[in-house]
Amino acid sequence: MSDPISNNAISAYANTAKITDMPGMEADNPDKVSFGALVKSGVQNAIDAQKTSEAVSADAVIGKADLTDVISALNEAESTLQMVVAVRDRLISAYQEIMRMPI
Repeated sequence: MSDPISNNAISAYANTAKITDMPGMEADNPDKVSFGALVKSGVQNAIDAQKTSEAVSADAVIGKADLTDVISALNEAESTLQMVVAVRDRLISAYQEIMRMPI
């Protein structure tokens, strides 16, 4: 019961998670969290929220979950996705600002 838009979004975020495994994305100090790990964690949270939302919706269709559970799962998935998109937009904005700086 998944739509193509959700599948495309999940695939895009999964691909982003793979990119953070590249060399150079790790933290220099083992006590610090790397930026790549932080991005990967956010993407994984978004994917998990989408999957949970889909599972709860499927359970509601067969009568195992009530409407409140479905709405709660959908709201969580939506807010997680909005957060990931907002972070992505800020990263792109910062990159564009850096590219406009004179050398």
